[in-house]
Amino acid sequence: MSEWFSELTSLQQVYWVITGVSTIIFVFVLITAFIGGDTDDIGDVDTEIDADTGAGFQFITFKNLVAFFTIFGWSGIASINAGNSKTLTLFISFGCGLLMMLIMAALFYYISKLVSSGTLKMENALYAIGEVYLTVGANRSSIGKVQVKVQGALRELDALTDYNKDLVQGNVIKVVEVTNNGILIIEPQN
Repeated sequence: MSEWFSELTSLQQVYWVITGVSTIIFVFVLITAFIGGDTDDIGDVDTEIDADTGAGFQFITFKNLVAFFTIFGWSGIASINAGNSKTLTLFISFGCGLLMMLIMAALFYYISKLVSSGTLKMENALYAIGEVYLTVGANRSSIGKVQVKVQGALRELDALTDYNKDLVQGNVIKVVEVTNNGILIIEPQN
């Protein structure tokens, strides 16, 4: 092994060292991600410092740097073995490493957009059609319950009405307003 390494040019030696170290780290990161070692309990190197405003497009992260050096090294070795010049090899390996960083940053950015907070936003119930579940008293005399589809799920929510008759179980309603404290104002739907 030492004979083989000593026969390499200095550029090849540098590329093999970068490739070996970064590949070992890459495999370790990959394995820990699959077995669950990539959690907040251990400590996330890629967290944002300022505030938790969601995962933005993070280009320079630990994972992206590991991917950069891994692809940089392997593409550089392949370029040298193809007989390319030192300059062309540097451009190819640097370009491939940057492309890999860009792909990984975009991948993590779009994956983070798939996450839903699960917080119910009552304003999303506005103008929804639903059904009375528990009687709603006329002229806001008593709070009842309605079943309304909000944010893709059927929900049971408190409701009042300005209508002059009680709205009883089974009446089809429409949400016309949402109060500041999250109570729906409804009216019968014809």
